[in-house]
Amino acid sequence: MTRVLITGGAGFVGSHLCASFLESGDEVICVDNLITGNYENVAPFSSHKRFTFVNQDVSPFIKFDGGLDCVLHFASPASPVDYLDRPIPTLKVGSLGTHNTLGLAKEKNALFLLASTSEAYGDPLVNPQNEEYWGNVNPIGPRGVYDEAKRFAEAMTMAYHRYHGLNTRIVRIFNTYGPRMRMNDGRVVPNFIYQALTGEPLTVYGDGKQTRSFIYVDDLIRGLRQLIKTTYHLPINLGNPTEITVLEFAERILRLTGSPSPIEFHPLPQDDPRVRRPDISRARHVLNWQPVVSLEEGLNKTIQSFKHRLSSDTLPAYQEAL
Repeated sequence: MTRVLITGGAGFVGSHLCASFLESGDEVICVDNLITGNYENVAPFSSHKRFTFVNQDVSPFIKFDGGLDCVLHFASPASPVDYLDRPIPTLKVGSLGTHNTLGLAKEKNALFLLASTSEAYGDPLVNPQNEEYWGNVNPIGPRGVYDEAKRFAEAMTMAYHRYHGLNTRIVRIFNTYGPRMRMNDGRVVPNFIYQALTGEPLTVYGDGKQTRSFIYVDDLIRGLRQLIKTTYHLPINLGNPTEITVLEFAERILRLTGSPSPIEFHPLPQDDPRVRRPDISRARHVLNWQPVVSLEEGLNKTIQSFKHRLSSDTLPAYQEAL
């Protein structure tokens, strides 16, 4: 049995990771200050004898008794709505929080995995993005608080690996979706699904020709578990290489939900990436991994989870019949 500490464990991806380790028979310590995480995400297994929840910010000094085999650092606001609203905590959890969790892993002689992001590539000048690309990031723009926090976190992780010999992993996560996403977190998948289900206009920024690629959360978790099993310490992309424009994605959501919602166009936010598509050659070679859940299958599961969470009073009549 492995004893795993997961920061940000009550968040969207973190809670799925907690569930995965519990299903494998491991002991899980979930650490989250619930600024953007939600205790409801871990409530289904809160009474599990191998699960412990700790409400704590990891940016100050952290200490835990007993041994640890893995420290997985997922704590951070992850959507533009959140990190633009909380720029200083975002910078702190990426810098101080990473330093503290690396120190904890070093103290416990534990494996350390950093959840980095495709935002490390900024508004990329190459497409698709591979791990050798250094990115095109505006360090003083509004998105820089998240982008540069993650880039610093990667540099700190590599420094601990090289100087202290710490057993580290770095994953650059591309747009992930699935059940347990916050409906109001501002990212395109929950935004569009919530708007479509409630009859609100779908808000498309710019002309909608900017591209994204979406990976279902089950595929991501499988890739993360594979990465932990390897000895590979350089950054590795986990995402879906299938690219789609934001406008095409909005139209697909309307079709899958049967929604009559109109599409509204709004100005493109500053430094919003024009393209986002991972090169997963490294993941295929190192992890023998690639996504297997189709966009349609994943979206249908996500839409059903959103419907379940919305009250019948919230759903228009045309949704109740679907």
